[in-house]
Amino acid sequence: MATSYPTLAPFIFKRPWLTNMLKPVAQWYGNAAGYRQLGLRADDLIVEEDENVIKALKRLPSKEAYDRVYRLRRAFQCSTTHKLLPKSEWTKPEEDVPYLQPLIDQIHAEDKERAALDSLTVIKSH
Repeated sequence: MATSYPTLAPFIFKRPWLTNMLKPVAQWYGNAAGYRQLGLRADDLIVEEDENVIKALKRLPSKEAYDRVYRLRRAFQCSTTHKLLPKSEWTKPEEDVPYLQPLIDQIHAEDKERAALDSLTVIKSH
């Protein structure tokens, strides 16, 4: 997973005891962040101004893209009226799965591969 920010996730996931210790903190933080109370998913919060994110958004299936726009508009409406969604409409933790980040990672890998292939030099031996 290519990220543009430093992360300790690989270090933590390699140690099951550390994963088990930090999982309740991560769940608490996910609930305290408040985006689920507006019906959003974590990938809805990714900033769209990056070139790779724009490419990933173009690769989304049409239903997923429509659902994303619907979630964002509904969240903007809730924010404007200073109200939260009813609890039955909050995003559940099991529904909050990455849908955009895998595409972004795929695009980063393609860019990395393209850069490696573009920098190849052909040496002809006679």
